[in-house]
Amino acid sequence: MKKLKAAVQYECMTSFKFIWIFYAIQYAVVLLITLIVGISMGTFENLGTDVLEMNTLIYIGILGALGFKEDFKMLIQNGFTRRQIFTATLSMFCFISGIMAFVDTVVGNVIHHFNSGYSSLYSGIYGYDNIFMNWLWLFLLYVTLCNLLYLLMLIINKVGKTASIYLGVAAGGMVLLIIAVFKYVLSAEAVASMISFFMKSMGFMPDGTINCMFPVLTLAALAAIFGTGSYAIIRHTELK
Repeated sequence: MKKLKAAVQYECMTSFKFIWIFYAIQYAVVLLITLIVGISMGTFENLGTDVLEMNTLIYIGILGALGFKEDFKMLIQNGFTRRQIFTATLSMFCFISGIMAFVDTVVGNVIHHFNSGYSSLYSGIYGYDNIFMNWLWLFLLYVTLCNLLYLLMLIINKVGKTASIYLGVAAGGMVLLIIAVFKYVLSAEAVASMISFFMKSMGFMPDGTINCMFPVLTLAALAAIFGTGSYAIIRHTELK
């Protein structure tokens, strides 16, 4: 238990400081661009940005993609089990995602309060009615992306780069096949039913209302699936 606690603390604390570096750079860039554009145009009216969470998604994606190799090597060499390493990594994903979802939710709502034209990622889809659901949705979105990219990195390490390229090509072929099936094989009713199911999973009900719990449950299910896949692979993972 002490070793697991140490691994969790290591993963979370080593990533914590980079959050504020990320936000400092992001807001400095936004401010700089605003000043440059405003000065060049001679006015600061109608200037601004939208969906700052997209920057967080990029950062979170990098975290998920790079959260494997070096930390795994260091921890495995210091006697940590693969289960402990996976638990520590997942804890880090949740820890970082929770903080960044909170910051993005607060910043998005504050900016919208002073600039009604600003649209955040969540509010652009579901509105500003529920701040808690805003945070929860962002949190699960960030965790899901981390888990997905972590899973992809584990697969690449497991099968090797050459096999990964073949898998990527096969995945692209599967996408084209699915598109062809939707276009030429399935009936219009079947496609409409699938689209309706997808819209419901995102919270958009047939009667025009929005159910905010459905997208939360969808993201939680995806995060669990990707996390389970990662755990299944990391149990037999060796560094190459």
